[in-house]
Amino acid sequence: MNQPPQRILKDLFQTVLSAAMPEGKMASFLPKEPPKGKTIVLGAGKAAASMAAELERIYPFPIEGMVITRYQHGEPTKYIEVIEASHPVPDQNGTQAALKLYEWAKSATEDDLVIFLVSGGASALMALPAQGITLEDKKYITRQLLASGAPIEEMNIVRKHLSAIKGGRLAQIAAPAHVLTLAISDVVGDDFSAIGSGPTVPDPSTFADVTTILNKYNINIPESVKNYLSSDTQAKETPKQLTNTEAHLIVTPQKAFLATQEAARNMGLNVLFLGDALTGEARHVAAVHAGIAHQIKMHDTPVSKPALILSGGETTVTVTGENGRGGRNAEFLLALAIELKGMDNVYAIACDTDGIDGSEDNAGAMIGPDTLQRASEQLNLIASDFLAKNDAYTFFSYLDDLVVTQPTRTNINDFRAILIL
Repeated sequence: MNQPPQRILKDLFQTVLSAAMPEGKMASFLPKEPPKGKTIVLGAGKAAASMAAELERIYPFPIEGMVITRYQHGEPTKYIEVIEASHPVPDQNGTQAALKLYEWAKSATEDDLVIFLVSGGASALMALPAQGITLEDKKYITRQLLASGAPIEEMNIVRKHLSAIKGGRLAQIAAPAHVLTLAISDVVGDDFSAIGSGPTVPDPSTFADVTTILNKYNINIPESVKNYLSSDTQAKETPKQLTNTEAHLIVTPQKAFLATQEAARNMGLNVLFLGDALTGEARHVAAVHAGIAHQIKMHDTPVSKPALILSGGETTVTVTGENGRGGRNAEFLLALAIELKGMDNVYAIACDTDGIDGSEDNAGAMIGPDTLQRASEQLNLIASDFLAKNDAYTFFSYLDDLVVTQPTRTNINDFRAILIL
């Protein structure tokens, strides 16, 4: 290992991003013969444009359709229209695009094949509220859920029941056409019904679950949503069975992390992979990681130095500060730096694999043994004050330790790596 620690960590982040791209991972799931009718390509998510471009490259039959992706996540395509919209809070562009998606699905016939490309972020990007609910209602509830610290799985249960196309409804609309779903997973457990709120697969959640979640986080519910949730929910329930669908995972966090683990071992590092499914408050997850790093540093267990602690999943942040900036990965790192207390020869990176940590312009950040010292002595910054305000972005921007990438056009959730030398 002749490279600086920061370079090693950034190279490993690039490794996981490469492993998470759709290139070379779709062909085996595609039909060998064309349908009698048309092939209609629909999709949504942060990877929607890159998936559409890859499908155009490898699919040998005529295709048409559209996908929705996040602003600045588009890619040039010839046959599949790419529409950009807002994430994580939906906007009017997303609603108009979702309505267009609805019309495309409705136009499908028994002879047509619908290929649905879904990845993380789809739920916010294809915001088509159920009848009687406005986009402003959904935005209001989404903002509250984001600030509450609710995990994405619970947020999506609410979203799909307030939607006209999520929770399997898009497949119902496309019936009797056959719907082939290809997914890049960003959810713990790779549950199809949770990826992008599962527009084309059966939904096991219920309206009762929605009420439980909204009450759990004390969400203020607009009157129109109250009326919707109290009127004949059985008739409006999401489908629990679908006969016209099949779904395949083309990328999972586990596969991408295993590729990264191999790359780290080839660098001479002893890897402790904690899994791709870690959840919980970012600062609490940081405390656990710090404890493991301390054990490796002091006792060479459970792996010996030079070591790499690798983990994925999706943490949450319960926002208590009023004007703080920063996503869950920056908050994880700030809490980790505080827990490590300047431990020598320990470095870390944490980034969101979509290239955007929360709603800021950074993918994440990095820390080293001197992070707290530089902050205190050079800039008079007190790390704990920034953590209390949920203001990790500002802290790392002062230190010039943010990791800023272009939009990656994929998403398998959080990437965390701690290097112990």
